[in-house]
Amino acid sequence: MKRTWKVASVMAALVVGATAVGVQMARGNDRLAGPLRIRGGATTILEGGTGAPDFTPVLTKLAFHWDGQTGDIECLAIAPAPPAGEPGSGNFDTNVMYVTGPVTSARVLGDTAVLEGTATVTGLGAGQDEPFRLTVRRGGPGTTAVLDVSGFVFREIVLEGQIGF
Repeated sequence: MKRTWKVASVMAALVVGATAVGVQMARGNDRLAGPLRIRGGATTILEGGTGAPDFTPVLTKLAFHWDGQTGDIECLAIAPAPPAGEPGSGNFDTNVMYVTGPVTSARVLGDTAVLEGTATVTGLGAGQDEPFRLTVRRGGPGTTAVLDVSGFVFREIVLEGQIGF
């Protein structure tokens, strides 16, 4: 009887301990353990630039934050005015799109965060109260961001900067 009681006690302790570890791991992975904070600032390049036939390169200045309740996004897209091979074609001096607005929700799953809200968009895809979704991966140069706004999907690669959460 004593042996059965000891075995049962050890088993119960193991189950409680494993459950506690599992809950803590879930909190760490899903960010349930405290306020969700997401932030980033980066210079990025659009994959494929403007696309065919010109493939004009496009750089962005991307900044965003979420403090668990509120946030904001700023994204300025710039491109060279002259076509490739012409003088000045390496100067990124033309504002082709600007996205600014509040982030109203955010979630994290592993190394990916998704921020959503509405934005004012100027230039390409111009409009007011345009829904957006920004999907980012944690990291520095080489990590990725995808901005879906005004019917466009912009796939970006971070050249400089950091995304953290």
